Amino acid sequence: MTAGGRDRAIPVGKVPPDLLHDLVYRHLGARRTDVVVHAAFGEDCAVVDFGTGLAAVTTDPITGAGEDLGWYALLVGTNDLAAAGAEPVAVVLTILLAEAHAGDDLARIMRDAADAAASLGVEIAGGHSEVVSGIVRTLVVVTAFGRVPRDRLLRSGAARSGDTVLLTKAAGIEGTAILADARRDELLPALGQSVLSCARAFRERLSVLPEARAAAAAGARAMHDVTEGGVLGAVYELAAAAGVGVQLDADRVPVLPETQAICDALRIDPLALIGSGALLVATPEPDTTAAAVTAAGVPATVIATLGPGERRMRRAGREAPLVPPERDELWRVLPR
Repeated sequence: MTAGGRDRAIPVGKVPPDLLHDLVYRHLGARRTDVVVHAAFGEDCAVVDFGTGLAAVTTDPITGAGEDLGWYALLVGTNDLAAAGAEPVAVVLTILLAEAHAGDDLARIMRDAADAAASLGVEIAGGHSEVVSGIVRTLVVVTAFGRVPRDRLLRSGAARSGDTVLLTKAAGIEGTAILADARRDELLPALGQSVLSCARAFRERLSVLPEARAAAAAGARAMHDVTEGGVLGAVYELAAAAGVGVQLDADRVPVLPETQAICDALRIDPLALIGSGALLVATPEPDTTAAAVTAAGVPATVIATLGPGERRMRRAGREAPLVPPERDELWRVLPR
């Protein structure tokens, strides 16, 4: 590879782990002692110690959702905070508007964002918006801030060999809602309006705050929300952040009927589909943690164990290495 990685094509989606190590993590400026959680693969939040308390911050682009950009921005941003054990406080939004529908887009985004913020008890504290020439659709970047009690700070890298990994809810929740909108005309004849309406309503299930609060209080050692790359990518990231192996039982991963129907129709893998709304929880006490999450009204399923050695998965009776998907399944059927 030449300097800067110019000889390598990068697929649409997250930058691959090796390029992050080569091109990002080697260039992080001064190393400060008041930064408690530093940039690292599998860690979605930075955490800073301001003396009087810990502050968590995360940033995310919302690139897959054609509709409901403001709603997705608030839910996706605050999910990262929840996985770190933080209570969301405020967000700032950067809104890059395509020229064709700038006014309509801005109005819709802010209405949706305000609704989501109100439901979460979060303030939209600022941001930036501008019309940008040369882009074909509007993009939103959210930066979210949260407060972390010192005894509740959780890192993906804190998971340990011997921990059990729980998954809350099911695979592909966010992708299901997005595709029910974006591919509606193609899916409607095969699946019918009822299935698509139920699938679109998955947008209401995107927050992981309830289960994150319950799991943290019940002794979870680490949490990681499921985003781009789906369950397969998230399990790999959790294990890699902790520097341990993992055995994933892919057949135990719950897939809701609407998700399965859409994935079957589009011939994509629900376990590699963007999945905000689901949370991975690594815990030394799976029964206690699962009971606490279930008591909060959220289902939890044991899907993996962490241990020494390789990162592997068992699926349909076959063993194979667990590797992060090269790109999310969403981008196979929904070009950016």
